[in-house]
Amino acid sequence: MQGGHSVRGRGHGTRLSKLTTIVPLVLNALTLISIFMIVGLGLAIIFGLMNVINLAHGEFVTIGAFTLSFVQAMGGNYWMALLLAPFVGAAVGYALERLVVQHLYTRPMATILATWGVSLMIQQVLQIVFGSGPQQASGPIEGSVEFLGTSYPAYRLLLISFAAVIIAAIVFVFRKTRFGLDLRAVIQDRDMAEAQGINTRRIYTIAFCAGAGIAAIAGVLIAPLTKVIALMGASYLAPSFFVVIVGGAGSIAGVAAGSAVVGGLETLLNYQVPVTVSQAVVLVAAVVIVRFKPRGLIPA
Repeated sequence: MQGGHSVRGRGHGTRLSKLTTIVPLVLNALTLISIFMIVGLGLAIIFGLMNVINLAHGEFVTIGAFTLSFVQAMGGNYWMALLLAPFVGAAVGYALERLVVQHLYTRPMATILATWGVSLMIQQVLQIVFGSGPQQASGPIEGSVEFLGTSYPAYRLLLISFAAVIIAAIVFVFRKTRFGLDLRAVIQDRDMAEAQGINTRRIYTIAFCAGAGIAAIAGVLIAPLTKVIALMGASYLAPSFFVVIVGGAGSIAGVAAGSAVVGGLETLLNYQVPVTVSQAVVLVAAVVIVRFKPRGLIPA
């Protein structure tokens, strides 16, 4: 009997050990997938709608993170920054679309070079204003909570939950509003949409601002988890493009699929190999998927 209890005890301990390993892994994957999906949604709208490769998209993430840092430095709180950041991002996005991108829609290479130049300019401005060192940013809650038998950071669980709310709101706008209907019509066939009286220029501007604002929200969510520096947005640019290309430009379901593939694979690999190796494997996986599914897993 004692031996039987011992075997069951060892079995229970093994299951518990596996659970304490698997649960954080899954939650870390969900955190990264949530971040990639929010960043990727803004890019998917812009890329799918305008065929614009916006190399400054990562800087809108940076703008959101710096908004949180600035608001908290001025005595404000996390929630104030979360409300303010999309407006700051959208305002900068409006200026970029009106002053630069609008004049280059038919010149993709010029758009790439111009947005790359804008990204460098934003980085330099932030370094001049805030300095090159990391800025302070904190979440609304601290500490850990017990979740499925393991301790996990409370803010990461909040991030996953809040990301789900944001994504649901975006899906609602995309599916249930007049703007969303017009946006989908322009993505499907711009000429037909114009023939039906849809102002495509207006749709382009609003969509670009929305994409920038969504990326800024992602920046606020990310800031408490990382170093807030002027160059931080660059690390989210390539993964967000992988998400859009793998999933399918202009498709929310595609962005979800792409985020699951890129975020899940990167999280799993980061437990086994160095970050640079995991990023290389993700790149190879993206190339293989696009080779067999050129329009993405779930195209618009």
